[in-house]
Amino acid sequence: MTSAIRQIPLDTAIHHHAHDFHQIVIGLRGEAEFEIEGLGGSISAFSGCIVPANHMHYYAGTGDNRQLILDLPRDAFAVTGHHHALVNLFDAPRFFALDTSLRHYLDFLLQELSLLSRQAPIDPLHNERLASTLLGSLHARLANEPTALGRAIDLAALDRFIDHRLGSRLRVADLAAEACMSEAHFSERFRQRTGVSPWQYVMRRRLNCARQMLQQSHLPLSEIAALTGFSSQSALSRACRQSFGHPPSQLRRATSQRLASPTS
Repeated sequence: MTSAIRQIPLDTAIHHHAHDFHQIVIGLRGEAEFEIEGLGGSISAFSGCIVPANHMHYYAGTGDNRQLILDLPRDAFAVTGHHHALVNLFDAPRFFALDTSLRHYLDFLLQELSLLSRQAPIDPLHNERLASTLLGSLHARLANEPTALGRAIDLAALDRFIDHRLGSRLRVADLAAEACMSEAHFSERFRQRTGVSPWQYVMRRRLNCARQMLQQSHLPLSEIAALTGFSSQSALSRACRQSFGHPPSQLRRATSQRLASPTS
């Protein structure tokens, strides 16, 4: 597939999405705010940001603004073949500023786009050459610069979110949305932070809550299963055996016996 280069203003209302292609946004006029997987910043004339594919990003323009946007499918000419190393630009989101040489190239690129727009049909290969030169120049400048870290996952906030919804169906996508991240990026960051997958983490909280109810209440097993998000009493029993080595009834009985035994 070929790259697409376009010039548009950004709506002043906040929007968010993720897409399966890489993107570079460069300010031409005015300002715009971006937050990419928790990494926030603003862009104005001669500055921009890199949005890797499948990264959730929030954005909004400020007043009279205009941006140059470069959309790059994963199989675009500009990031494959002899240019395959340029895809490393999209290892992580980042913000950047254009130096004097890149500002001159941006002026040239805009003039070329204006010229191409008067041609019919537009030569897609020339479009790719323009994109490749821009990417190559950015890569040469940014390759050795450290990337900034995005906002850390707030585990305490996620715990509250999970606990309030234990009896409901919880998807990884729900947790990612709560953390303002794409599902793929959230799963990767979550495993790095906790050492387990989001699904394993939720299951652990379900089981801990179920065990607490078994030990501190007289609720029937079927009700405890429903309150902690298990599809049935038997599903809760299987999970307890796998995690604690005992069925729920035995966990409850052991607690009752311990409370009933005389203190020394």
